[in-house]
Amino acid sequence: MSFTLHGVGVSGGIAIGHAHLVSHAVLEVPHYVLPKHMLIQELERFQAAIAVTRQELEALRANIPVGAPAEYGAFLDLHLLILGDSTLSVVPLQIIESQQVNAEWALKQQMDELLEQFQKIEDEYLREREHDVVQVVERVIKALLGHPSTIPLPSGSEQSRILVAHDLSPADMMLFKQNRIAAFTTDVGGATSHTAIMARSLNIPSIVALHHAREIIHENELLIVDGQQGVVIVNPDKQVLAEYKLRQSQWELEKQKLKRLKTTVATTLDGAAVELHANIELPQDLPQVKESGATGIGLFRSEFLFLNRDGLPSEEEQFLAYRQVAEVMKGLPVTIRTLDLGADKHLTGTTRESANPALGLRAIRLCLAEPQLFHTQLRAILRASHYGKVRILIPMLSSLPELRQTLHMIVHAKQSLALEEIPFDNNVPIGGMIEIPAAALAAQAFAKDLNFLSIGTNDLIQYTLAIDRTDDAVAHLYDPLHPSVLQLIAYTIGAADKAGISVSVCGEMAGDPQLTRLLLGLGLRDFSMHPAHILAVKQQVLKAELPKISGIAQKMLKTYDPEKMHQLLARLNQ
Repeated sequence: MSFTLHGVGVSGGIAIGHAHLVSHAVLEVPHYVLPKHMLIQELERFQAAIAVTRQELEALRANIPVGAPAEYGAFLDLHLLILGDSTLSVVPLQIIESQQVNAEWALKQQMDELLEQFQKIEDEYLREREHDVVQVVERVIKALLGHPSTIPLPSGSEQSRILVAHDLSPADMMLFKQNRIAAFTTDVGGATSHTAIMARSLNIPSIVALHHAREIIHENELLIVDGQQGVVIVNPDKQVLAEYKLRQSQWELEKQKLKRLKTTVATTLDGAAVELHANIELPQDLPQVKESGATGIGLFRSEFLFLNRDGLPSEEEQFLAYRQVAEVMKGLPVTIRTLDLGADKHLTGTTRESANPALGLRAIRLCLAEPQLFHTQLRAILRASHYGKVRILIPMLSSLPELRQTLHMIVHAKQSLALEEIPFDNNVPIGGMIEIPAAALAAQAFAKDLNFLSIGTNDLIQYTLAIDRTDDAVAHLYDPLHPSVLQLIAYTIGAADKAGISVSVCGEMAGDPQLTRLLLGLGLRDFSMHPAHILAVKQQVLKAELPKISGIAQKMLKTYDPEKMHQLLARLNQ
């Protein structure tokens, strides 16, 4: 019987092959009470499992395959940090002693407690790190139970196997390169999970958040994985199979054509210049940026330095990371967004909780509430500005007093460096993220005090439509083409133009080729996106003719009928 499953496509492309099932990632663990005289032995058993897991990860770190993406080493480092954190390596020992329970159960209890805390985090990137915690815990539990930590892959060099799993770790992902797996699907995960990032870097068609695919797909069933549409077709009929084989050939042909555009300057047919920048999470993303032909870094998420550690990164550690990116980009712009976290208990010294993290102490609000934390980061970014064209981006601004307090702190950081005679760019550009409807409506006022604006469409859509895009129950209502969203974007672009400053879009809309001409028609000239999307967007830019698309874009601003909106979009993309 043929049927279709829908999830979140995290890496484009089409794969056709047979299903290879991987055991559920979530392990069933025993629970039993131990007599007191056996507790010492149980504590030693837990510590031995931690040591074995550390050896496994260190061995993987020391033997990274040739040609592996740069992210792989960073992910292994992160897993080693998680393993060494006292919340996983020490607290379970205390649970074993206090509750007199077996090590597996103690570790599972602590993991559940940590995952509950992760659910309170508003920041999508950080919330996805819960999967890294689960993957590390599973390695330890497998060591306790005496199971191997590697996933069973099909033997031979057959390239038409599609992995179907509940969840996969980045370490598992590296086996794909060696075994030439065609694609993968998982029941859990999101677009910002490490598994998704690895999939994009390896160019493997992949879909996550399928929920129950692992339960209903059987071994060796024929599958079609459409990573672009987020669709899995199980046991397709001959007609569907033939259609997708044709699409697969066309996709591969288009990929080869796009590579020719790497060195082509992004200009419209009528000569308008367009900047295409890359979003990165880690300095290790830089090879992808270079490969994409990006003309700068439009969004460097600085949060990665603060994750899964006992203490905060020092000014020196932050400075070295920021400087590395600035130097590698060789004079091209590097926009570093200041710490954008939600109500995260894992940050030392910031233990405040919020009943509603989405509307609570997050991003610039958190930084202003923790001035020493913010001051340290500002100094590090300013120091890095001496080594390249660095720009500072302030997330989630909502009011002018907030902006002016932020600017005052930047001046204070500059003064402290000047007193110490540490070099920095005194004219480093300062920008603000427009992510809240109130900020979009006040964009003209913000523009007077800023050097540039950056529209974060992911949060702008979420806040405008009051929709949690990670909630499956309402995710279908998340609509980039909602007229209110388009009007806020257009208003912000207009405000920046009037003030004579640049404005970019750095959310998912920027990387969607179907929306490129719409954004151009609304006046956007700076895009920032995942490196993997740059060439596809550039292709749309090169085909666009502004006089023809601007009128249609203006009509879309005045349209409230969803059906007519999509008709106009189709006309725009002809």
